[in-house]
Amino acid sequence: MRIIAGEFSSRRIIAPKGEHTRPTLDKVREAVFSSLGGMFYGGDFLDLYGGSGANALEALSRGMDKAIIVDIDAHAIEAIKENIKNLQLENRTQVLKMKDTIALKHCADENMQFMVVYLDPPYAKQKNEKILQLLEEYHLLVDGAIVVIESSKDDIFKDEIGTLHKVKENIYGTAKITYYKKEG
Repeated sequence: MRIIAGEFSSRRIIAPKGEHTRPTLDKVREAVFSSLGGMFYGGDFLDLYGGSGANALEALSRGMDKAIIVDIDAHAIEAIKENIKNLQLENRTQVLKMKDTIALKHCADENMQFMVVYLDPPYAKQKNEKILQLLEEYHLLVDGAIVVIESSKDDIFKDEIGTLHKVKENIYGTAKITYYKKEG
């Protein structure tokens, strides 16, 4: 795996050991970030199911200010921390080893708000609608924020959840990428 574009373009990153993590393919990550506009001009990024941290690290490489990376798996946390250290991004990242819902509450308690949120949970354990509702309830999104969901191509999501409106869906092999935008 590698960082695709920006400040850390072509730098290699490691994947977690074991079989509990399904890394986003480079070509899917490239398509997602191109779809988001390619480069960013600040803002904070939340990667709620970090895996290797690749999505958050890609976002930082492309101009996001800070990234919060969450995962519950010890091997994932180990890989995320090693990737952060190798890219010298300790001052722009925070790694949280906790459940998704607890992490969202923590972020709310810290008055965090995000420009981009990436959700790529294990397909069999998805609760994306609940997570979208919590993002709304806890006021974790700035106006105009984008939430990206990576899921099975067969998953179906509502057109609207609170002020989040589905704006696009793309299919890449067995994966579907769904985009929601927060309307102000």
